Amino acid sequence: MLVLSRQKDESIIIGDDVEITIVDVRGDKVRLGINAPRSISVHRKEIYEAIQREKTEKAAEEAAATEAKQAATEQKKPESEDP
Repeated sequence: MLVLSRQKDESIIIGDDVEITIVDVRGDKVRLGINAPRSISVHRKEIYEAIQREKTEKAAEEAAATEAKQAATEQKKPESEDP
């Protein structure tokens, strides 16, 4: 982890496209301004983790539905007759 010290109105740059600026410091809270292209999503960590959980749950539900559909389809197939 890179640790930097910054003061109000100072910035750091990530890559070529992301700029993080210290907007305000009050007590133990720091306000950040983040300038990034629209193609890059920016979330607080707890929101990001919630989004990832939702994606995982949705993927699991879709996989279960697909498996159930395949099982139902296999049960409907007539058994082949041996000559």
